[in-house]
Amino acid sequence: MRLEIGNFPVKDIRFGDQTSYHQGILTINKEEALAVVYEDDHIIDADLVIARPGESVRITPVKEAIEPRCKVSGGVMFPGMTNDLVRAGQGRTHALKGMSLTVVGKHWGGFQDGVIDMSGPGAVHSYYSQLINLCLVGDTDEEFERHEQQKKNRALRWAGHRLAEYLAKCVEHLTPEEIEVYDLPPITQRSPEVMALPGVVYVMQLDSQMEEMGYNALVYGWDSNRMLPTFMHPNEVLDGAIVSGSFMPSSSKFSTYDHQNNPTIKRLYQEHGKTINFLGVIMSNLNVRLEEKTRSALFVAQIASTLGAQGAIVAEEGYGNPDADFIQCIVELEKAGVKTVGITNECTGRDGRSQPLVALDPRADAIVSTGNVSELLDLPPMDKVIGELESIARDGNSGGWAESVRPDGSIIIEDNAMFCGDMICGFSTKTVKEY
Repeated sequence: MRLEIGNFPVKDIRFGDQTSYHQGILTINKEEALAVVYEDDHIIDADLVIARPGESVRITPVKEAIEPRCKVSGGVMFPGMTNDLVRAGQGRTHALKGMSLTVVGKHWGGFQDGVIDMSGPGAVHSYYSQLINLCLVGDTDEEFERHEQQKKNRALRWAGHRLAEYLAKCVEHLTPEEIEVYDLPPITQRSPEVMALPGVVYVMQLDSQMEEMGYNALVYGWDSNRMLPTFMHPNEVLDGAIVSGSFMPSSSKFSTYDHQNNPTIKRLYQEHGKTINFLGVIMSNLNVRLEEKTRSALFVAQIASTLGAQGAIVAEEGYGNPDADFIQCIVELEKAGVKTVGITNECTGRDGRSQPLVALDPRADAIVSTGNVSELLDLPPMDKVIGELESIARDGNSGGWAESVRPDGSIIIEDNAMFCGDMICGFSTKTVKEY
């Protein structure tokens, strides 16, 4: 399957009379863009606000991030969600690079919503401080969940995906500055030289623990809590088949932007045919009941061994209860003869001395840590807040509490609160230092 992604680097964003792209400048007709947002009657208030790297800006509560893209050929964006259910991962897609369409609550946040600082010491804790953020700041009439700690955020999340596609339509017929090609042929049609290399699979454990529909990550629009592990072509992940959920603590989430640009998949592509035979992605999930955890782990191991995998990378979205899924999946893969490396964060307490994962096993002896979700961050005030700062302390943010917001606008939070801050997908720049 061959996927081409045509890149259009965004150097700045402005508002103007016509939504267009010219020489790196994205101009947006705000009235037209907001009309796309207001297609959902549940959205009662919305605005677009620009935040640039280096500015004294704090964004919260952040609910989702999407790279604006449109299909030029061979399918639709976000199939099964905002568009018809068709196959993703082939043809040509155009993307606005260096920016994020970032969905922010005007008032109400929750457990799963996070913080982005565009400058200062907090900026290093979220990849999104490096991007130009076009913030869709909105409020809805979804009273049934307004005061709930867990929010589906459906109206705003769906509006963000519609708006991201609308924005990218302005480059649909333009010539991209760069074209990325992802071409991975069927396993049985690869050359003898490639087949002689170690076969490797990438196992993604999606945000999927909520048994009620609407909170979990979507696979072609299907709630991942209702699925068994499934073998997928990596191009499908990069091309919008996976949409972020609205459940996990903010720092350990994969946004839709993370799925669209997954660095681990891209690195496996780079190594394909050189050091490994990249077999593909096993899309798995995280479960509540022990039997379900075991079933998923067994399915992952069965798929990997049937494909002839000799190595696997397992990426856990989340921590705590999902650690049991993570470790059991690694154990079953190892028992099947598949050498496995895990990627996860840790919850070692503010002093760093607690057990890093809820579950451990001697066979899980190769784990890449992306940091401690309990790390305490004391961050200075910013000149501007996009959204509502009080939501950190008031609405059950996973890294905040009642005293997190000080009168001067400074905040004290755990790393948990930083939007996609653990960057388990592979963006992480964290390292280990021995003292």
